[in-house]
Amino acid sequence: MSTAKTSGGRFFEDFRLGEEIRHALPRTVTGGDAALYTALTGSRFALPGSDLFARSLGLERAPLDDLLVFHIVFGRTVPDISLNAIANLGYAQGRFGAFVYPGDTLGAVSRVIGLKESSNRQTGVVYVHTTGSNQRGEMVADYVRWVLVRKRDAAASTPAAALPTLAKAVTPDALLLPGGLDLGGYDDAAAGSPHRWEDYAAGERIDHVDGMTIEESCHMTATRLYQNNARVHFNRHAEQSGRFGRRIVYGGHIISIARALSANGLANACRIAAINGGRHSNPSFAGDTLYAWSEVLEKAELPGRRDVGALRLRLVATKDRPAADFPDRDAAGETDPAVVLDLDYWALMPRRR
Repeated sequence: MSTAKTSGGRFFEDFRLGEEIRHALPRTVTGGDAALYTALTGSRFALPGSDLFARSLGLERAPLDDLLVFHIVFGRTVPDISLNAIANLGYAQGRFGAFVYPGDTLGAVSRVIGLKESSNRQTGVVYVHTTGSNQRGEMVADYVRWVLVRKRDAAASTPAAALPTLAKAVTPDALLLPGGLDLGGYDDAAAGSPHRWEDYAAGERIDHVDGMTIEESCHMTATRLYQNNARVHFNRHAEQSGRFGRRIVYGGHIISIARALSANGLANACRIAAINGGRHSNPSFAGDTLYAWSEVLEKAELPGRRDVGALRLRLVATKDRPAADFPDRDAAGETDPAVVLDLDYWALMPRRR
């Protein structure tokens, strides 16, 4: 049987520093994608959920959820970047640009900005900068991620380590506000919360209270929705002999569930403007129940805008442990074993008039 026309994906030694990869399979998004995303996450944010609400803020209709856009862009990159990944290790310097509406077509391009072989010579870390754009060439999502990728041949030579310099956070003046967005007419009652930008303080912690159990069918469907075909999420037969003996839940699904849970306490954090950094502290599996808590790290006014401010938030998700006592790091800096996600991001929130 010939496999000459099939692809097994890239291994670590196949990447070259500075190369640019134009990813296949542009994706036209639809209202069906938005509905299925809501069904899979239970997200309760008003802006992506209501045409009427979105129009009251100056938009043509309800845009797609920011994380749905992120996942669809991410999914374009998997066959070229992380098909043979063991784990997605982190994110940095992420920004969201133009709103995405049903009917838009999204594509992605990545550039390899860092490579480092692991000491065991079995794997290596690949750093990529990915830009997702719509059919007009407008940036919709732009981010750096780094991935632990298998080597095809442990003895294969690889280039000297080259690591990128990454900013700790996106600065408030670099946040992008899509044209037409005006939160002056924001309806608190429709959004489900009276709490605006002025009501939050740096250092405040919020227990989002609710929990959601990950079902095998849900995380599999979510990953297929994004056309993310990384084997660790799909191939039960292969993963029986893997590190954990079972399929790992796509980390993006964890982010989406945690963000959905955060609506209870942060319902008016209506748009993700940037992802400063994040890591999947521990793997998640079907059957885990996720909880979440947030910390306000910073507040920022936006130049020339009185209708909207930015909150820098830390979102922490835990598995099988409620977050009332805010599970975190111990005195030695070790992460609580229940923590599965630690995400630092900027969100836009309406201000009082």
